[in-house]
Amino acid sequence: MEEAKGVVKHVVLAKFKDDVSPQKIEELIKGYANLVKIVPPMKSFHWGKDVSAENMHQGFTHVFESTFESTEGVAEYVAHPAHVEFANLFLSHLDKVICVDYKPTIVHL
Repeated sequence: MEEAKGVVKHVVLAKFKDDVSPQKIEELIKGYANLVKIVPPMKSFHWGKDVSAENMHQGFTHVFESTFESTEGVAEYVAHPAHVEFANLFLSHLDKVICVDYKPTIVHL
């Protein structure tokens, strides 16, 4: 297996608190997406809601994925003032969160 050169995916699994309105969730998602315009190493952002039939989500309802060119880029993003400010707001609306960074790996069969 061959680890990707440079590219890093930053994945956040989230469960919003029960009292967070759908409008607030939409506002938070737009704020998260806007970081692409503010934080240079953040190259892309995608999100979605759990639609799995397996029912193994453990309460997590939303997935957020950002792409960076390197682990250094992720570190720059994490320390960036715009991210710090947003993360503090975002996390205050969550019941549960998991964050994983990984380098996509190609499997040659």
